[in-house]
Amino acid sequence: MTPGGAARAWDAVDTQARRPLHLAVVAGLAVLTAACIPDDGRAPLIVYSPHGRAMLEVYEARFEAAHPDIDLQWVDQGSQEILDRLRSERANPQADVWWGAPATMFVTGVEDGLLTEFEPTWASTLPDDARGQEARWHGIYLTPEVIAYNSAAIAPEDVPRDWEDVLDPRWADEVLIRDPLASGTMRTIFGMIMHRSIVRTGDTAQGYDWLRRLDAQTKEYVLNPTLLYQKLNRQEGLVTLWDMPDIEALKRQGGYDIDYVFPESGTPLLVDGIGVVKGAPHPEAARELVEFLGSTDEVLHAAANFDRLPARTDIPADELPEALQRAREQIRPEPLDWGLLQERTTEWMRYWDEHIRGRG
Repeated sequence: MTPGGAARAWDAVDTQARRPLHLAVVAGLAVLTAACIPDDGRAPLIVYSPHGRAMLEVYEARFEAAHPDIDLQWVDQGSQEILDRLRSERANPQADVWWGAPATMFVTGVEDGLLTEFEPTWASTLPDDARGQEARWHGIYLTPEVIAYNSAAIAPEDVPRDWEDVLDPRWADEVLIRDPLASGTMRTIFGMIMHRSIVRTGDTAQGYDWLRRLDAQTKEYVLNPTLLYQKLNRQEGLVTLWDMPDIEALKRQGGYDIDYVFPESGTPLLVDGIGVVKGAPHPEAARELVEFLGSTDEVLHAAANFDRLPARTDIPADELPEALQRAREQIRPEPLDWGLLQERTTEWMRYWDEHIRGRG
Protein backbone atom coordinates (compact mmCIF):
# COMPACT_ATOMS: atom_id res chain seq x y z
CA MET A 1 0.00 0.00 0.00
CA THR A 2 1.18 3.51 -0.75
CA PRO A 3 1.01 5.58 2.45
CA GLY A 4 -0.54 9.01 2.47
CA GLY A 5 -2.40 9.36 -0.80
CA ALA A 6 -4.14 12.43 0.55
CA ALA A 7 -4.94 13.76 -2.90
CA ARG A 8 -7.29 10.81 -3.50
CA ALA A 9 -8.78 11.21 -0.04
CA TRP A 10 -9.27 14.87 -0.88
CA ASP A 11 -11.08 14.03 -4.04
CA ALA A 12 -13.26 11.48 -2.25
CA VAL A 13 -14.39 13.64 -0.13
CA ASP A 14 -3.35 22.73 34.74
CA THR A 15 -5.10 21.63 37.66
CA GLN A 16 -3.09 19.87 40.35
CA ALA A 17 -5.68 17.18 40.74
CA ARG A 18 -5.51 16.25 37.06
CA ARG A 19 -2.37 17.51 35.44
CA PRO A 20 -1.29 16.19 32.02
CA LEU A 21 2.08 14.68 31.29
CA HIS A 22 3.11 17.69 29.19
CA LEU A 23 6.85 17.98 28.68
CA ALA A 24 9.59 18.92 26.31
CA VAL A 25 11.52 15.70 25.96
CA VAL A 26 15.29 16.09 26.14
CA ALA A 27 18.07 13.56 26.00
CA GLY A 28 18.42 11.62 29.18
CA LEU A 29 14.98 12.51 30.56
CA ALA A 30 13.56 9.59 32.48
CA VAL A 31 10.43 8.00 31.10
CA LEU A 32 7.33 9.29 32.84
CA THR A 33 4.69 6.70 33.70
CA ALA A 34 1.34 6.60 35.40
CA ALA A 35 3.17 6.41 38.70
CA CYS A 36 3.95 10.12 38.27
CA ILE A 37 0.27 10.98 38.61
CA PRO A 38 -1.64 10.80 41.90
CA ASP A 39 -3.68 7.59 42.03
CA ASP A 40 -7.36 8.57 42.12
CA GLY A 41 -8.68 5.15 41.24
CA ARG A 42 -9.09 5.76 37.52
CA ALA A 43 -7.34 3.69 34.87
CA PRO A 44 -4.51 5.66 33.26
CA LEU A 45 -4.21 6.11 29.50
CA ILE A 46 -0.94 7.45 28.07
CA VAL A 47 -0.97 9.29 24.73
CA TYR A 48 2.02 10.47 22.70
CA SER A 49 1.03 13.30 20.34
CA PRO A 50 2.45 16.34 18.52
CA HIS A 51 -0.92 18.13 18.48
CA GLY A 52 -0.01 20.70 21.12
CA ARG A 53 -1.17 21.57 24.59
CA ALA A 54 -4.33 23.45 23.61
CA MET A 55 -5.79 20.59 21.57
CA LEU A 56 -4.62 17.87 23.93
CA GLU A 57 -6.11 19.57 26.98
CA VAL A 58 -9.49 19.89 25.25
CA TYR A 59 -9.56 16.25 24.23
CA GLU A 60 -8.36 15.14 27.62
CA ALA A 61 -11.42 16.83 29.13
CA ARG A 62 -13.84 15.61 26.43
CA PHE A 63 -12.70 12.01 26.59
CA GLU A 64 -12.70 11.90 30.38
CA ALA A 65 -16.22 13.35 30.45
CA ALA A 66 -17.36 10.45 28.26
CA HIS A 67 -15.19 7.93 30.13
CA PRO A 68 -15.04 9.02 33.78
CA ASP A 69 -13.21 5.83 34.78
CA ILE A 70 -10.18 6.74 32.60
CA ASP A 71 -7.42 9.24 33.40
CA LEU A 72 -6.02 10.46 30.06
CA GLN A 73 -2.42 11.66 30.33
CA TRP A 74 -0.43 13.00 27.41
CA VAL A 75 3.10 13.69 26.23
CA ASP A 76 3.41 16.51 23.68
CA GLN A 77 6.46 16.22 21.42
CA GLY A 78 7.46 16.27 17.76
CA SER A 79 6.42 13.45 15.43
CA GLN A 80 9.95 12.18 14.85
CA GLU A 81 10.66 12.38 18.57
CA ILE A 82 7.62 10.18 19.20
CA LEU A 83 8.77 7.59 16.67
CA ASP A 84 12.25 7.54 18.19
CA ARG A 85 10.83 7.29 21.70
CA LEU A 86 8.51 4.41 20.82
CA ARG A 87 11.50 2.60 19.35
CA SER A 88 13.51 3.11 22.53
CA GLU A 89 10.60 1.83 24.64
CA ARG A 90 9.80 -1.17 22.44
CA ALA A 91 10.91 -3.69 25.06
CA ASN A 92 8.87 -1.95 27.76
CA PRO A 93 6.11 0.17 26.16
CA GLN A 94 4.98 3.20 28.16
CA ALA A 95 2.46 4.72 25.74
CA ASP A 96 -0.95 3.37 24.81
CA VAL A 97 -1.84 5.52 21.80
CA TRP A 98 0.20 7.34 19.17
CA TRP A 99 -1.98 10.19 17.93
CA GLY A 100 -0.62 12.36 15.15
CA ALA A 101 2.15 12.11 12.55
CA PRO A 102 2.40 11.79 8.78
CA ALA A 103 1.29 8.42 7.46
CA THR A 104 4.84 7.70 6.31
CA MET A 105 5.93 7.64 9.95
CA PHE A 106 3.13 5.27 10.88
CA VAL A 107 4.19 2.95 8.06
CA THR A 108 7.68 2.98 9.52
CA GLY A 109 6.20 2.35 12.95
CA VAL A 110 4.42 -0.75 11.66
CA GLU A 111 7.60 -2.00 10.00
CA ASP A 112 9.42 -1.51 13.31
CA GLY A 113 6.78 -3.50 15.18
CA LEU A 114 5.53 -0.56 17.23
CA LEU A 115 1.78 -0.74 16.53
CA THR A 116 -0.88 -3.37 17.01
CA GLU A 117 -3.99 -4.26 15.04
CA PHE A 118 -7.23 -2.45 15.85
CA GLU A 119 -9.96 -1.48 13.41
CA PRO A 120 -12.36 1.17 14.73
CA THR A 121 -15.94 1.26 13.46
CA TRP A 122 -15.25 4.42 11.44
CA ALA A 123 -12.41 2.79 9.47
CA SER A 124 -14.79 1.85 6.66
CA THR A 125 -15.35 5.56 5.92
CA LEU A 126 -11.69 6.07 4.98
CA PRO A 127 -10.20 5.77 1.50
CA ASP A 128 -7.99 2.70 1.14
CA ASP A 129 -4.77 4.70 1.19
CA ALA A 130 -5.65 6.27 4.56
CA ARG A 131 -5.83 2.84 6.17
CA GLY A 132 -2.63 1.30 7.41
CA GLN A 133 -1.10 -2.13 6.98
CA GLU A 134 -3.13 -4.82 8.77
CA ALA A 135 -5.29 -2.11 10.39
CA ARG A 136 -2.37 -1.04 12.58
CA TRP A 137 -2.99 2.67 11.96
CA HIS A 138 -5.73 4.80 10.44
CA GLY A 139 -5.87 8.29 8.96
CA ILE A 140 -7.84 10.74 11.04
CA TYR A 141 -7.08 14.18 9.54
CA LEU A 142 -5.69 15.66 6.33
CA THR A 143 -3.02 18.32 6.92
CA PRO A 144 -2.04 20.81 4.21
CA GLU A 145 1.36 22.48 4.41
CA VAL A 146 1.52 26.24 3.85
CA ILE A 147 3.74 29.31 3.67
CA ALA A 148 3.14 31.44 6.76
CA TYR A 149 4.25 35.02 7.29
CA ASN A 150 4.03 38.05 9.58
CA SER A 151 0.99 39.88 8.25
CA ALA A 152 1.89 43.15 9.98
CA ALA A 153 5.30 43.35 8.33
CA ILE A 154 4.54 42.01 4.84
CA ALA A 155 2.07 43.77 2.55
CA PRO A 156 -0.43 41.51 0.78
CA GLU A 157 1.14 42.16 -2.61
CA ASP A 158 4.57 41.10 -1.31
CA VAL A 159 3.60 37.78 0.28
CA PRO A 160 5.59 34.83 -1.10
CA ARG A 161 3.01 32.80 -3.01
CA ASP A 162 4.99 29.68 -3.80
CA TRP A 163 7.91 27.65 -2.51
CA GLU A 164 10.35 29.28 -4.93
CA ASP A 165 9.31 32.72 -3.72
CA VAL A 166 10.70 31.96 -0.27
CA LEU A 167 14.15 31.86 -1.88
CA ASP A 168 13.83 35.45 -3.16
CA PRO A 169 16.74 37.60 -1.88
CA ARG A 170 14.28 39.90 -0.12
CA TRP A 171 13.73 37.13 2.46
CA ALA A 172 17.42 36.59 3.17
CA ASP A 173 17.85 36.15 6.93
CA GLU A 174 14.09 36.51 7.37
CA VAL A 175 13.13 32.82 7.26
CA LEU A 176 12.47 30.83 10.44
CA ILE A 177 12.32 27.03 10.20
CA ARG A 178 11.17 24.56 12.83
CA ASP A 179 14.04 22.11 13.44
CA PRO A 180 13.36 19.62 10.63
CA LEU A 181 14.90 16.60 12.34
CA ALA A 182 12.21 16.58 15.04
CA SER A 183 9.26 17.70 12.93
CA GLY A 184 7.03 15.54 10.74
CA THR A 185 5.74 18.69 9.05
CA MET A 186 9.16 19.90 7.99
CA ARG A 187 10.36 16.44 7.00
CA THR A 188 7.32 16.21 4.71
CA ILE A 189 8.03 19.60 3.11
CA PHE A 190 11.70 18.73 2.63
CA GLY A 191 10.62 15.35 1.24
CA MET A 192 8.40 17.11 -1.28
CA ILE A 193 11.37 19.17 -2.48
CA MET A 194 13.48 16.04 -2.94
CA HIS A 195 10.61 14.23 -4.66
CA ARG A 196 10.21 17.09 -7.14
CA SER A 197 13.91 16.90 -7.89
CA ILE A 198 13.75 13.18 -8.66
CA VAL A 199 10.62 13.54 -10.80
CA ARG A 200 12.04 16.44 -12.82
CA THR A 201 15.66 15.38 -13.18
CA GLY A 202 15.94 11.76 -12.07
CA ASP A 203 18.37 12.82 -9.38
CA THR A 204 18.48 14.44 -5.92
CA ALA A 205 21.02 17.17 -6.74
CA GLN A 206 18.44 19.81 -7.61
CA GLY A 207 16.56 19.13 -4.39
CA TYR A 208 19.66 19.40 -2.23
CA ASP A 209 20.54 22.64 -4.01
CA TRP A 210 17.08 24.01 -3.18
CA LEU A 211 17.51 23.07 0.49
CA ARG A 212 20.97 24.67 0.46
CA ARG A 213 19.47 27.91 -0.85
CA LEU A 214 16.75 27.75 1.82
CA ASP A 215 19.43 27.28 4.46
CA ALA A 216 21.11 30.46 3.20
CA GLN A 217 17.82 32.30 3.73
CA THR A 218 17.24 30.84 7.20
CA LYS A 219 17.88 32.96 10.24
CA GLU A 220 17.24 30.20 12.77
CA TYR A 221 16.15 26.60 13.14
CA VAL A 222 13.68 26.87 16.00
CA LEU A 223 13.42 24.26 18.72
CA ASN A 224 9.63 23.92 18.92
CA PRO A 225 6.42 25.30 17.36
CA THR A 226 5.62 27.67 20.23
CA LEU A 227 8.96 29.43 19.83
CA LEU A 228 8.41 29.52 16.09
CA TYR A 229 5.09 31.35 16.49
CA GLN A 230 6.51 33.78 19.05
CA LYS A 231 9.55 34.67 16.98
CA LEU A 232 7.47 35.11 13.82
CA ASN A 233 5.03 37.35 15.69
CA ARG A 234 7.89 39.44 17.14
CA GLN A 235 9.30 39.84 13.63
CA GLU A 236 12.51 38.06 14.51
CA GLY A 237 11.83 36.47 11.15
CA LEU A 238 9.05 37.17 8.67
CA VAL A 239 8.43 33.91 6.79
CA THR A 240 8.15 30.25 7.69
CA LEU A 241 6.91 26.94 6.29
CA TRP A 242 4.35 25.15 8.44
CA ASP A 243 0.90 23.56 8.51
CA MET A 244 -2.49 25.18 8.05
CA PRO A 245 -4.29 23.99 11.23
CA ASP A 246 -1.75 25.52 13.60
CA ILE A 247 -1.73 28.87 11.81
CA GLU A 248 -5.54 28.96 11.70
CA ALA A 249 -5.56 28.27 15.44
CA LEU A 250 -3.27 31.26 16.05
CA LYS A 251 -5.53 33.50 13.97
CA ARG A 252 -8.56 32.42 15.96
CA GLN A 253 -6.76 32.84 19.26
CA GLY A 254 -5.83 36.43 18.44
CA GLY A 255 -2.73 38.36 19.42
CA TYR A 256 -0.66 37.01 16.53
CA ASP A 257 0.06 38.91 13.32
CA ILE A 258 0.39 35.69 11.33
CA ASP A 259 -1.34 34.53 8.17
CA TYR A 260 -0.64 32.00 5.42
CA VAL A 261 -1.08 31.09 1.77
CA PHE A 262 -1.40 27.76 0.00
CA PRO A 263 1.57 27.42 -2.37
CA GLU A 264 0.38 27.92 -5.93
CA SER A 265 2.34 25.07 -7.50
CA GLY A 266 1.07 22.48 -5.04
CA THR A 267 1.41 21.46 -1.43
CA PRO A 268 1.70 18.15 0.44
CA LEU A 269 -1.68 17.10 1.78
CA LEU A 270 -0.62 14.48 4.23
CA VAL A 271 -2.68 11.95 6.10
CA ASP A 272 -2.34 12.40 9.87
CA GLY A 273 -2.68 9.03 11.58
CA ILE A 274 -3.54 7.36 14.87
CA GLY A 275 -2.75 3.90 16.21
CA VAL A 276 -2.61 1.68 19.28
CA VAL A 277 0.91 0.97 20.55
CA LYS A 278 1.94 -2.68 20.53
CA GLY A 279 2.17 -3.94 24.09
CA ALA A 280 0.20 -0.92 25.35
CA PRO A 281 -0.15 -1.06 29.15
CA HIS A 282 -3.85 -0.18 28.85
CA PRO A 283 -5.03 -1.66 25.52
CA GLU A 284 -8.78 -1.51 26.21
CA ALA A 285 -8.68 2.20 27.06
CA ALA A 286 -6.42 2.77 24.04
CA ARG A 287 -9.01 1.26 21.71
CA GLU A 288 -11.72 3.36 23.37
CA LEU A 289 -9.73 6.53 22.64
CA VAL A 290 -9.10 5.69 18.98
CA GLU A 291 -12.79 4.92 18.52
CA PHE A 292 -13.73 8.19 20.25
CA LEU A 293 -11.37 10.52 18.37
CA GLY A 294 -12.45 9.29 14.95
CA SER A 295 -16.18 9.46 15.69
CA THR A 296 -18.35 11.88 13.73
CA ASP A 297 -18.89 14.24 16.66
CA GLU A 298 -15.19 14.44 17.47
CA VAL A 299 -13.85 14.94 13.94
CA LEU A 300 -16.42 17.72 13.49
CA HIS A 301 -15.33 19.21 16.82
CA ALA A 302 -11.69 19.07 15.66
CA ALA A 303 -12.69 20.73 12.39
CA ALA A 304 -14.64 23.52 14.08
CA ASN A 305 -12.19 24.21 16.89
CA PHE A 306 -8.78 23.12 15.57
CA ASP A 307 -9.17 23.40 11.78
CA ARG A 308 -8.51 19.70 11.23
CA LEU A 309 -9.77 18.43 7.90
CA PRO A 310 -11.40 15.02 8.40
CA ALA A 311 -9.85 12.12 6.53
CA ARG A 312 -13.25 10.43 6.57
CA THR A 313 -15.03 10.70 3.23
CA ASP A 314 -18.55 10.68 4.68
CA ILE A 315 -18.35 14.11 6.37
CA PRO A 316 -20.45 16.58 4.30
CA ALA A 317 -18.57 19.68 3.17
CA ASP A 318 -21.31 21.98 4.42
CA GLU A 319 -20.74 20.74 7.98
CA LEU A 320 -17.17 22.06 7.93
CA PRO A 321 -16.27 25.61 9.00
CA GLU A 322 -15.82 28.22 6.28
CA ALA A 323 -12.02 28.19 6.53
CA LEU A 324 -11.92 24.49 5.73
CA GLN A 325 -14.47 24.78 2.94
CA ARG A 326 -12.34 27.56 1.46
CA ALA A 327 -9.24 25.42 1.87
CA ARG A 328 -10.83 22.58 -0.06
CA GLU A 329 -11.41 24.97 -2.96
CA GLN A 330 -7.94 26.55 -2.94
CA ILE A 331 -5.56 23.70 -2.17
CA ARG A 332 -3.72 22.07 -5.04
CA PRO A 333 -2.50 18.74 -3.62
CA GLU A 334 1.07 17.90 -4.59
CA PRO A 335 1.27 14.50 -6.31
CA LEU A 336 3.75 12.54 -4.23
CA ASP A 337 5.05 8.99 -4.13
CA TRP A 338 4.53 8.55 -0.40
CA GLY A 339 6.22 5.17 -0.48
CA LEU A 340 9.38 6.80 -1.80
CA LEU A 341 9.23 9.45 0.91
CA GLN A 342 8.76 6.80 3.58
CA GLU A 343 11.73 4.87 2.22
CA ARG A 344 14.18 7.72 1.70
CA THR A 345 13.32 10.68 3.95
CA THR A 346 15.67 9.50 6.70
CA GLU A 347 18.52 9.35 4.19
CA TRP A 348 17.70 12.81 2.84
CA MET A 349 17.43 14.32 6.31
CA ARG A 350 20.74 12.81 7.37
CA TYR A 351 22.47 14.31 4.34
CA TRP A 352 20.82 17.68 4.97
CA ASP A 353 21.94 17.67 8.60
CA GLU A 354 25.52 16.65 7.82
CA HIS A 355 26.16 18.64 4.64
CA ILE A 356 23.65 21.53 4.36
CA ARG A 357 22.45 22.79 7.74
CA GLY A 358 24.21 26.05 8.53
CA ARG A 359 26.35 25.91 5.38
CA GLY A 360 24.01 27.50 2.81
